[in-house]
Amino acid sequence: MVCRSCLDERAAPVVVDTSVVINLNATGCAEAILRALPNRCVVVEDVLLELQIGRQTGRGDADALAVLIEQHLVERARLGGGGMSHFASLVSGSAAETLDDGEAATIACAIDRGAVALVDERKAIRICAERFPNLSVGCTVDVLAQHHVQAALGPGLADAVFNALDRGRMRVPDQHGQWVVDLIGKERAALCHSLPKRLRAG
Repeated sequence: MVCRSCLDERAAPVVVDTSVVINLNATGCAEAILRALPNRCVVVEDVLLELQIGRQTGRGDADALAVLIEQHLVERARLGGGGMSHFASLVSGSAAETLDDGEAATIACAIDRGAVALVDERKAIRICAERFPNLSVGCTVDVLAQHHVQAALGPGLADAVFNALDRGRMRVPDQHGQWVVDLIGKERAALCHSLPKRLRAG
């Protein structure tokens, strides 16, 4: 099955949420992925703060991201005035209609910069579709399935995707599920508890 990445035809920058950073680090080849990805990669300060909190539980994602920033593969960003307004609207209200700071800042920054927001959580994707229908939204799988990334990783793509699922607990949207299973194989899919049960049982 062919997986069509939303980034195949999009040259715009991508703004990555915390979960996307964790998933890319989990692949074991984040540097190779970002070097192959033609889109400039941006991370907001709120995501950096969330990753730094993870240090308390022994996670190394903040340090891994710092290396990618040093290598100029990821750009740090702060929200401007317009972004702050969108951010405020996304963190205020009922629990069902609000997001955590990292997700909200990622989406606000993408709107402000005309970029693609890369988020994995279903609620964030739903809220984007309802409130910001003109915003381009993707997820970690869109990065891994981008055709330049696929070409750069070659046979190693399957291991990268499996690692993101196994170590990063990557979420996979329904439209990409079968591609992921075909790529990593049914035996390894059965081990990935972040996949829906129907895909693990297939």
